[in-house]
Amino acid sequence: MALRIRIKAALLLLGLLTTGLTQVPIPASAPRGFWALPENLTVVEGAVAELRCGVRAPGSAVQWAKDGLLLGPDPRIPSFPRYRLEGDPAKGEFHLHIEACDLSDDAEYECQVGRSETGPELVSPRVILSILVPPKVLQLTPEAGSTVTWVAGQEYTVSCVSGDAKPAPDITFLLSGQTISGISANVNEGSQQKLFTTEATARVTPQSSDNGQLLVCQGSSPALDTPIKASFTMNILFPPGPPVIEWPGLDEGQVRAGQSLELSCTARGGNPLATLQWLKNGQPVSTAWGTEHAQAVARSLLVMIVRPEDHGARLSCEAYNSVSSGIQERGVTLQVTFPPSAITILGSASQSENKNVTLSCITKSSRPRVLLRWWLGWRQLQPSEETVMDGLHGGHISMSNLTFLARREDNGLTLTCEAFSEAFTKETFKKSLTLNVKYPAQKLWIEGPPEGQRLRAGNRVRLVCLAIGGNPDPSLTWYKDSRTVTEPRPPQEPRRVQLGSVEKSGSIFSRELVLITGPSDNQAKFTCKAGQLSASTQLVVQFPPTNVTILANASTLRPGDALNLTCVSVSSNPPVNLSWDKEGERLEGVAAQPRRAPFKGSAAARSVLLRLSSRDHGHRVTCSAHSSELRETVSAFYRLNVLSGGPRHRILSGGALQLWNVTRGDDGLYQLHCQNSEGTAEALVRLDVQYAPTIRALQDPTEVNIGDSVDIVCTVDANPILPGMFNWERLGEEGEDQSLDDMEKMSKGSTGRLRIHHAKLTQAGAYQCIVDNGVAPPARGLVRLVVRFAPHVEHPAPLTKVAAAGDSTSSATLHCRARGVPNIIFTWTKNGVPLDLQDPRYTEHTYHQGGVHSSLLTIANVSAAQDYALFTCIATNPLGSDHTNIQLVSISRPDPPSGLKVMSMTPHSVGLEWKPGFDGGLPQRFQIRYEALGTPGFLYMDVLPPQATTFTLTGLQPSTRYRIWLLASNALGDSGLDDKGSQISITTPGLDQPSREPDYQLPTEQPAGPSEMPLLPVLLAAGGLLLLSNASCVGGFLWQRRLKRLAEGISEKTETGSEEDRVRNEYEESQWTGDRDTRSSTVSTTDVEPYYHSMRDFSPQLPPTMEEVSYPRGLRALEEENMAFPGHLYDEVERVYAPSQAWGPLYDEVQMDSCDFRWPEDRYEDAKRIYDQVAGDLDPMEPDAIPFELRGHLV
Repeated sequence: MALRIRIKAALLLLGLLTTGLTQVPIPASAPRGFWALPENLTVVEGAVAELRCGVRAPGSAVQWAKDGLLLGPDPRIPSFPRYRLEGDPAKGEFHLHIEACDLSDDAEYECQVGRSETGPELVSPRVILSILVPPKVLQLTPEAGSTVTWVAGQEYTVSCVSGDAKPAPDITFLLSGQTISGISANVNEGSQQKLFTTEATARVTPQSSDNGQLLVCQGSSPALDTPIKASFTMNILFPPGPPVIEWPGLDEGQVRAGQSLELSCTARGGNPLATLQWLKNGQPVSTAWGTEHAQAVARSLLVMIVRPEDHGARLSCEAYNSVSSGIQERGVTLQVTFPPSAITILGSASQSENKNVTLSCITKSSRPRVLLRWWLGWRQLQPSEETVMDGLHGGHISMSNLTFLARREDNGLTLTCEAFSEAFTKETFKKSLTLNVKYPAQKLWIEGPPEGQRLRAGNRVRLVCLAIGGNPDPSLTWYKDSRTVTEPRPPQEPRRVQLGSVEKSGSIFSRELVLITGPSDNQAKFTCKAGQLSASTQLVVQFPPTNVTILANASTLRPGDALNLTCVSVSSNPPVNLSWDKEGERLEGVAAQPRRAPFKGSAAARSVLLRLSSRDHGHRVTCSAHSSELRETVSAFYRLNVLSGGPRHRILSGGALQLWNVTRGDDGLYQLHCQNSEGTAEALVRLDVQYAPTIRALQDPTEVNIGDSVDIVCTVDANPILPGMFNWERLGEEGEDQSLDDMEKMSKGSTGRLRIHHAKLTQAGAYQCIVDNGVAPPARGLVRLVVRFAPHVEHPAPLTKVAAAGDSTSSATLHCRARGVPNIIFTWTKNGVPLDLQDPRYTEHTYHQGGVHSSLLTIANVSAAQDYALFTCIATNPLGSDHTNIQLVSISRPDPPSGLKVMSMTPHSVGLEWKPGFDGGLPQRFQIRYEALGTPGFLYMDVLPPQATTFTLTGLQPSTRYRIWLLASNALGDSGLDDKGSQISITTPGLDQPSREPDYQLPTEQPAGPSEMPLLPVLLAAGGLLLLSNASCVGGFLWQRRLKRLAEGISEKTETGSEEDRVRNEYEESQWTGDRDTRSSTVSTTDVEPYYHSMRDFSPQLPPTMEEVSYPRGLRALEEENMAFPGHLYDEVERVYAPSQAWGPLYDEVQMDSCDFRWPEDRYEDAKRIYDQVAGDLDPMEPDAIPFELRGHLV
């Protein structure tokens, strides 16, 4: 009974051990063994696997082992959540079920049956569960999904690497759908055990037919139902086909001068499509072309006006792209037909009658030659000789000589030389002259008063000269005694002679001469001439004495002197009688013999002798000349001035001493001596002669070193000398400070001083010393104060920039200006080495104007390798020196403008002003970009005129906040926003607010003023505004982030070019930080501004600059940074001294006489390199927008 209990207990224990596994009792009588054994199994990663195990083992425990690790009899297998036992244990089904297989399940498995009472343990054969891992990705090089540019015919290597897989996948390559052979593949261990990767490499030689096709890497594996693929698109570059020229008409090359020739050049195929250019005799004439991508055709149209010099020229069209091995060319040679551009007749068509006329007719060059014939009126003349010579442009010059006899009846006929040719049947070319046959007048005579008739002086006489016939019209000329008669020149004098012009009436010619007779016309012979013919007449004119003169034998008369007076009548017709009288008393005189006088008249003389007394003083002695025939008298008188005393002294009857014409020498003591019968007396009298001041000494100029003291000394001669008679004035322009408050005025006796302490430059100029002692007029004297100071170069920054093309054909001029007194001497260095001005490439001119001095250094044939350097200008005078640096750089994009500020504002507009930056050596223009905050997109406005520095932006909305940018651009591009162009933010006023005109930049926000509102409403309003501002900030942030992503996308396209520009121009963009000799990349936007000198505004005249051309502008990026860059500083020469006309030269003064906003980054050095860029990538621009000579050699 006890044994039975123990057996039952053991069975119960075994049952408990197997609880949860089978929970079904197995009959103890069943035989042990496997009725189903597991088999090797292969599944794909992630699939379900089941290993079968059927057992005949009643009462036995069954479990699985994985690589020797027992999984336990629990059907749930807790340690492996994806494992469980499937099947009906009562039927002996213990199948191992695995969910979502992965690589960790790849192992050997066996089914084990535990030992039991019915038999020993059972172990199934080991089976292998293989997990297949498919490759997840293929890594293709070049990158999958991209477009790869290859050149047709060149070999390229493509590699493809699979991801981890089991087993290692097979890789194949497909090119345009065809499998590529000769692939090399390597299998490598993967990132985990049992995993492998395959790396395959193929060599590919693409052809033009592969353009736009896919190159596919295909990976296949047992774990894949379909292969995985990775591919990229091939962009195959291949040369275009040869160019074809379409000639209008049948005869290729045959054209006529003046014809508008249009030739089309076509090149088909090619990737990129062909770049075309036209050349004439090997020189580019057009680089404009277009493309039609749908038809894969490139076309270029050449339009030219044919000229004679184009004869024999070869026009060729070249086709090329970036992968062409050589230039493909098609050409045509022009055969130009052209008429003579001019016909010239040599020789004179004017000849005397019955003499031969010899002329030559010569044509300009023509092709073919022309024949010449002569016409006189409608009559053809036969030439004496004809010649043909070689002319320009392959043409011929025709010449015909003609000689014929000039006849009077041929006068006025048209003489024509006519050129004709079968090639120009619809045109005639001729040159005509008018034949002028000269013959003399037939008769000449004078009409006027009869000869011998007596005429009175002052009478009007009319003489008329007449002639019949003659060619040319006879020029009737009047002569008076062999001298040509002309009218008096001074218009204010009475006209005594009126000479008419030649008048014609039929075949009679006349010319009138009207005279107001005078003494000179007496017996004068008046002659009229016409060629060899002449006629004459003579006038008789009576006239009174032309002049009566009284001559005296003494000039100083005293009582008791004998005075002899002679009266002379110069000339008269007829003779006159002379008589004398004194105060009505007739005087007897002595007459002289008459004698011949001018104008065929006679002269008379009569003398009288007078004994003078003091009573004669002031009396008049008169001489009269009377003509009884003319009944006319001419008189003259002589006033007696009888002196009693010295020459300037007279003792009056009362004993007073009278002096006249008092001088300074009369100053002094006079002694009076009186005497009568009773005795004598004496007295002394002091005569004080006062006179106006005269400046005797005034040192001009007066020089002083800056900071020193100096006296301007003015010394005068005057009487009286008063303490306050010296006064000083400073002369200058209106508005200048002319006060003398900082100067000391002193005077001592006849010397006045203006003392200047610590002389300053502002005190230099003209001063006037004024001396007034009460005797008019005051004395005035000018003196210049010259303040000597060391040179000071006027550029506010140590580094300036001048741009020029470094193509060895351009020139550059560096301008250095300094102030200093005395004169400044300029020297130049290049990169610290003194410049050899003996080199013919360097020319230096110095100009002086007062205290301003300029040096112009001209560099001819600028070379990028030799002359792109740092030039230093050193200004020196005896008081010191100063210098400035000038960087000679390549032409480039302009620097950003600076100082953008608001000058005025209305609800709908804003007035802006700025300072232009360095123009890059080319004409620059400006563009405004602006946006209304909260509104997407930008608006653009071009500034007109292009060189303006002020502009009114219109079309704005009231009460709106705007952000404004200013861009500068030239032919090479623009300053760009990535270069931190000028930016400003404004808020336009409302319609109910007044317009503003600020002196400075407006603040972006208006400060809140004091308010009288209650506190609670203010707080509520502020809270509401705060909520609205937070919402707008979030929205603005999202919008700005969107714009930034858009900008990043755009900037990627130009990243390479921008970086290249930054590297190329890095050395050109140095700024300064305030230290004269220290270069730094730190930019100062408030304290200083670099000086950019524009040579176009400098005098004397420099070589002309290039014509301004309109070029496309560009944008680099859309970054929004508020930075202002310095710009131009245009300073003027200030007037330091008074005008130079006031005195002589000082210090050798010399008077000084809306599409694609990206610009292509490539710069080409010669015509052929224009092919280095794909035509489809170029921006549209005007033909020849950037001449080759402007591109330079960029360093």
